[in-house]
Parts: sequence; C-alpha cells; structure tokens
Amino acid sequence: MRPTSDIAFSDSVKAIQEARGSRKIFADLEARGGWRSAITPEVAAFLQSARTVYLATTNAAGQPYVQHRGGPPGFLKIADATTIAFADFRGNRQYITTGNLRENPKAFLFVMDYESQRRLKLWGQARVVQDPALIAQLKPADYKANAEQAIVFTVEAWDTNCPQHIPQLFAAEDVGRTIQKFQARVRELEAEVAELKARLAAE
Repeated sequence: MRPTSDIAFSDSVKAIQEARGSRKIFADLEARGGWRSAITPEVAAFLQSARTVYLATTNAAGQPYVQHRGGPPGFLKIADATTIAFADFRGNRQYITTGNLRENPKAFLFVMDYESQRRLKLWGQARVVQDPALIAQLKPADYKANAEQAIVFTVEAWDTNCPQHIPQLFAAEDVGRTIQKFQARVRELEAEVAELKARLAAE
C-alpha cells in the first residue's frame, strides 16, 4: 500500500526533496506508513477549540479556491475517527466551494490557532449535505448566523507544522475580557488607596 503521505508527496515533490536534501527524512516517514489518518484525542481537542479553518477545493479543471470558515470554539464537530462536520453559514452566495465539491470531492482543511501558534493540515474528501436535521445538530447554540448546508469532511491524512513564522494573534473578545479584569482590579486598588488616604487624613 502507498503511504498516506503520498496524498501530498507526488513524484514531482519527491524529486525536489531529493534535489534539496530532505528526501531521506520523508522516506523514513513513508517506510512507517506515512502520516496518520485517524483523528487522535489530541487532534480532536485542537479541532474542537478552533475558531478558524480554511477549506481548499478545486474544480474539475484543477482551478484551486480557498475559503475561510469560522465560528465559536466547537463549531467543528468530530463525528468519528475520520470524519469532521460543520454547519456551513451563508456568505457572499457565490457558492464556489459548493460547486467545486460537486465536480471534485477532493478537499483540504488548514486549521489555525494563532494564539498558540499551531496549525494542522488535513487532506481528504468533502461533501455538501442539505439535511435540515444535521444542519440543526451542527449549528452552534446561540450563534447568530444562517446555516444553509453542512460540510462533511472525511480525513485521509493529516500532519502538523512547526510554529515558525506564525504571527501570534489574540481574539478580540479574549483580549477584551482580560482588559476588563485588569480594569476591575485597578478600580479595587484605587478604592483601597482612597480609603487609606482618608484614614491617614483623619489621624
């Protein structure tokens, strides 16, 4: 059987790896079967904490397209060891991703955690499901967006990347909550200082 990493390592890629001196590293990986395909508990936890994912597809002619998908932590659902599903919210209504998947089910998920500077790459196949019950099940509670379909992604291989060159960014709502905590603490300290000054003035 071909190693799972061959989903990305074509003959052309391997030739470049050979020319640039990294082929042995990946040949050793291939000898062990390549990348993993089952979602581990650690990968599941990472996916379920994600707020941002990029979904790449191509049409029948091979023209690529990447679309951002996002939501609150937990919007990516783990159905089983090789299946990820999420509600697909209405956007600009171009439906390029939907049309591409109708022609070519091959897809790629790129999951980013800018705060922790982590990224996860998943190769596989995706399909659009327009089942109201499934859409309702996948839609995050209290999330104000119109989910018009579901995307079901079957994982064929996954790999992680090092954090090099990933900018560290923080979600505005997280920063806002931290600032509010600091502001509350500052107000407490200011009140304590004012009380101490009043006591000293009364002595």
